[in-house]
Amino acid sequence: MSGKVTRRNFVKGSILSTATLAAGVSAPEVGAAPSPIKQGSKNTLPKGKIKDLEISRMLLGGNLLTHYTHSRDLQYVYNLAKHYNTDEKMMDTMALAEENGIDTLSIHNPPQAIAMLKRYRKERGGKMKWIICPTAPIEPGLAKYTEAVQRLIDDGADAIYLWGVHADALVQAGKFDLLGQAVEVARAQGVASGVGGHLLDVVVACEKNKVNADFYIKTLHHHNYPSAKLNYDSMWCSQPAETIEFMKNVKKPWIAFKTMAAGAIPPKSAFQYVLEGGADFVLAGMFDYEIEENVRTLKELLAANPKRDRPWLA
Repeated sequence: MSGKVTRRNFVKGSILSTATLAAGVSAPEVGAAPSPIKQGSKNTLPKGKIKDLEISRMLLGGNLLTHYTHSRDLQYVYNLAKHYNTDEKMMDTMALAEENGIDTLSIHNPPQAIAMLKRYRKERGGKMKWIICPTAPIEPGLAKYTEAVQRLIDDGADAIYLWGVHADALVQAGKFDLLGQAVEVARAQGVASGVGGHLLDVVVACEKNKVNADFYIKTLHHHNYPSAKLNYDSMWCSQPAETIEFMKNVKKPWIAFKTMAAGAIPPKSAFQYVLEGGADFVLAGMFDYEIEENVRTLKELLAANPKRDRPWLA
């Protein structure tokens, strides 16, 4: 028998062995490589297409992966998310999403997040597709924006869309020419190019001015939650009924985001409203422990053939 058995060593080893046996797995080797992704191991989600890009009906939202929580004036929540969603935890979250059939995420482009996405593909063998909105400024000539788009495509982005914050501002300023030019930047690189927006006016302006967007990422959620009346970092679709009505006649794929109003609306209520409202895809920000239940909820709603006036456009 090699090595002296002390009370501390015995207790430590016993605890590890008990926990390992209870979990039904063998103890991992120190420094062992992460397990490979098993795509679709818990069945798959229905899918739709944006041009040639096939994606799951539910997309993983990027805000929680970049620690942005829409927590109003509760400053500790951001730090809590930051401490929980480490790079390793974010990669675990994407792996779990893939195992449950979510094959696409939407995120903006802070350097740390893009580096983490690249690591996930390289180190974990992840196949998660990226729909990314560059935050580079939209200004005459679009030099910085074009550079950012090209860099993201070189890094592996599967589709690009104009950040909703920028699109809202461009429409409010009447700069429809820049909005259209920004869309063409990504289209010229051969990837699907969309427009994001919190304001219904964004989609209205794009349709009126014949902006050549391949898809829209537009907010949609109902107002049946207590903090909606505050409208203080708590509402992102101020005209849900009007949005649903206008989108009936928009013949382009629609990814609905802010569907749960940053966690204020229960998933079943949120997803049912969005599907019946005509969206083709549901974009949902989720922590890892929420993914399996949310996917199951969406699949049940889809299987029930939701009543909708808008045809599926993807």
